[in-house]
Amino acid sequence: MFLRSLTILLAAIFALPLLSLDRQATAPAKQKPAKTSFKFLFGCDRKAPGYLSVDPTTVFTPERGFGLDLGSKVECLQRNGIDPLRNGLITSLVPADAITPLEPFYFSVALPEGNYDVTVTLGDFEYESDTMVRAESRRLMLENVHTKRGKFETRTFTTNVRTSKLAGGGEVKLKDREIGVLHWDDKLTLEFRGQRPCICALEIEKNDKAITVYLAGDSTVTDQVQKNETFTSWGQMLTRFFKPGVVSIANHAESGEATTTFIAAKRLQKILDTLKKGDYLLIQFGHNDQNQKREIAVYKDALKRYIAEARKREATPVLVTPMRRRVFDKAGKSINNLGDYPDAVRQVAKEEKVALIDLHAMCKDFYEALGPENSKLAFVEKDNSHNNVYGAYEVARMIADAIRRSELGLAKYVVDDLPPANWKGL
Repeated sequence: MFLRSLTILLAAIFALPLLSLDRQATAPAKQKPAKTSFKFLFGCDRKAPGYLSVDPTTVFTPERGFGLDLGSKVECLQRNGIDPLRNGLITSLVPADAITPLEPFYFSVALPEGNYDVTVTLGDFEYESDTMVRAESRRLMLENVHTKRGKFETRTFTTNVRTSKLAGGGEVKLKDREIGVLHWDDKLTLEFRGQRPCICALEIEKNDKAITVYLAGDSTVTDQVQKNETFTSWGQMLTRFFKPGVVSIANHAESGEATTTFIAAKRLQKILDTLKKGDYLLIQFGHNDQNQKREIAVYKDALKRYIAEARKREATPVLVTPMRRRVFDKAGKSINNLGDYPDAVRQVAKEEKVALIDLHAMCKDFYEALGPENSKLAFVEKDNSHNNVYGAYEVARMIADAIRRSELGLAKYVVDDLPPANWKGL
């Protein structure tokens, strides 16, 4: 009996190393760091060292991690030439009737959260091209880049990618309309549109040094997602007005949010997860605080919390008075129907010694320059609160100009080609 027990014990002891080795063999392998640098060539079976080839059959899948997306219909064109970056391209598929406008096409790349520099080579050896580039949910990056036959343009822009996950666990409380939208997924999506969009090559590189300008706000700021190009916010247009490589706009605004609900949905926490020294936080609320009948004292306290949290992380808070609604009196003057909220923002800015962008006042000048009738051209039809593409572009331009004229360090990064005001509604 003793010998039998001893035999069993020795067998167990000698088996221990084998069990340990077995566990090591079956332990899950460490996940490889996500790739953050890519180079692509677009066209028909184009190849160059270090580049991935993209043709009309290269459709995005999670397994591939890159490709044409959202049902894009394109054609590839091969050109003669020794330059590997320019001897082929992809463009929108010409419709059979040759009358219907060209559809935009989309290209997605799976990327982890962060800021990225994107460099595109646009043009064609044989025809003219005209390309607009937008990122994620219609964020304007490049507008109407025109190239003549045989000419090319290489442009760089910086964009932000994020997910809804929080650093400390949990997620941002997304609304139903946010589920599956391009600015809350696990990839960067680029949109190419225009009279004849042509892309030859594309490079993506993570940029950890860029200043991030975070936007906290409501539907007048958010990345609107309507495919019919109606509702558009100034947050979607602000991206066009800052120099590439040094500034990235991270738009966290959402429709229906107010100062306190934005916090409750953990949207502010999402910003704070990555807000760092040297970054900026632009804060614009008021419409929904008014709709929700929030007391002015509560509103002001909430704004002060945003300011305190930004300063705690050595970032710069900037208050923006709420965008003025399109309301006129009988004399044709734009009037304030946001009650005491705009003044409350001005008061907090003074009390906390924070930079102020008085958008409410600037909009007054904008609307009155257009007049009661023509000012409708800046808004969604039968809507006096939400801009269309034209209105959003002008509001974003005004904000960029206000920053350029301010004492903020951000001022020197506003683009040199800031366009003049277009207050004729054309």
